[in-house]
Amino acid sequence: MANINHNEKFSVDKLVVSYGDFCALKDVYLSIKSNAITSIIGPSGCGKSTFLRAFNRMNDLIPNVTTQGKIKKDNQDIREMDIVNLRKSVGMIFQRPNPFPKSIFDNVAYGPRAHGLKSMTDLESIVERSLKQAVLWDEVKDTLDKSALALSGGQQQRLCIARALAVEPDVLLMDEPASALDPVSTLRIEDLMQELKMNFTIIIVTHNMQQAARASDFTAFFNMDEDRAGYLVEYGPTSKVFTLPQEKLTEDYISGRFG
Repeated sequence: MANINHNEKFSVDKLVVSYGDFCALKDVYLSIKSNAITSIIGPSGCGKSTFLRAFNRMNDLIPNVTTQGKIKKDNQDIREMDIVNLRKSVGMIFQRPNPFPKSIFDNVAYGPRAHGLKSMTDLESIVERSLKQAVLWDEVKDTLDKSALALSGGQQQRLCIARALAVEPDVLLMDEPASALDPVSTLRIEDLMQELKMNFTIIIVTHNMQQAARASDFTAFFNMDEDRAGYLVEYGPTSKVFTLPQEKLTEDYISGRFG
C-alpha cells in the first residue's frame, strides 16, 4: 500500500458541525489524501457519519444543522462549489444496498439521464464501463433488463457502487458499505475498493477494526468528549495507527478495551 505519491484531495480546517444546540463534531483538522482509502473509526455516536456527509454537504439537507470551518476539495472551498457538481464529483454509498426498483440498466443509467444524457449508445457504454469498474459486469451482462431487487445483497451493493461511478465522480464516500453483507461479499467489496483507489479517493466509515486494518491506507480515530461532541483523537497511516498509536485512547479502542 506504500509507495503511492498521495496528493491532498481534501483539507479539513477547524470543522464544527452542530444539530441545533448540540455540537456533533468540533475542531476537526485533517488532510485526506488522493488515490487512497481513509477509514473513519470510533465508537457509535462520535460523529463519523456526520463527518463523512460533510464532504458532499449532505448535512445541509438536515434541518437546524450549522457547519463552521472549512473543507477544501482540490484547493477549492466546497461552500463555493455548485452543489450539483459537488455531489456529482463526490459519490455516496450507504450502509444498506439501496437499488431503485428498476432494471439493473436503469439503475446505472439513472444519474447520467438525470444530468441530461439521452443517447442510448452513450448510456450503454457508461453502464458497461461502470458495471465493469464495480466488478459486476460479468455477472449481470445478460440480465440488464431484470429488476435490480432480484440481485443478492453483495451484488446490490456493487450495483450501488456502479450507479455512483456512472456520473464519473473522483471521490467515493462509503458509510459502512459492508455491514449488511456476509463475509464473502465483504471481502469482494474490500477487493473492489483496492482496485478503485487507483482512480478514486475513498473515505469509508467502518465499525470493523479488521476491515480498517486490512483495507485502508490511512485511519482517523474519533471519540466523544464529556458533552458527547465528536472530536479527532488521532490520524495517520493505518499501519502506524494500528501498531504504534500515539494516543493511549487509540490503543484502548483498537484493542477492544473500550467502545
